[in-house]
Amino acid sequence: MTEQAFIEIVFVIGAYLLGSVSFGIVVSKLFGLPDPRTVGSGNPGATNVLRSGKKLAALLTLLGDAFKGWFAVWLAIFCGLSNEVVCFVALAVFIGHLYPVYYRFKGGKGVATALGVLLALSGWLGLAVLLTWAAVFAISRYSSLAALVAAILAPAYSWFLISSVGYIIVVFILTIFLVWRHRSNIVKLLNGTESGFGKK
Repeated sequence: MTEQAFIEIVFVIGAYLLGSVSFGIVVSKLFGLPDPRTVGSGNPGATNVLRSGKKLAALLTLLGDAFKGWFAVWLAIFCGLSNEVVCFVALAVFIGHLYPVYYRFKGGKGVATALGVLLALSGWLGLAVLLTWAAVFAISRYSSLAALVAAILAPAYSWFLISSVGYIIVVFILTIFLVWRHRSNIVKLLNGTESGFGKK
């Protein structure tokens, strides 16, 4: 094994381990809140932490989960790794969030981490996805619906905003995972039982 190959493997494994850190669980423990996996939707993400009433805890969770996705990809690009390796790093940090080794492979839905990855791949792409989420949420008040619409539109945005085919493929893969992880929300949205902020 060459030194370069070893470095690339370390980056991918490191990205997975970083992705496995759940800021929802860490922040909730620091704030003395219940483990987010035991309340609400059971998802250790910012939306579920927000249901605790602690907006700062939810914000820190959102920023933390997004940062780890952004940082892993940014560092790989900054260090001059090939586009192929950057793609593997992007997927590794995202999958780490979904299936974290520290929490018996039961993680979050990956919305914030995916956003962080997209921002690192292309600032314009990340901004387009973020604005889409914000617009849909402002209208519907459903975080899950906003995430689904933003995720589904992300590949279309990437087609116009990214020149790397590898990066575009990564975006498609992220979308597939995000839709799959929201499958229970899709059912609730369709039968009218999904919880929306400000909705009774």
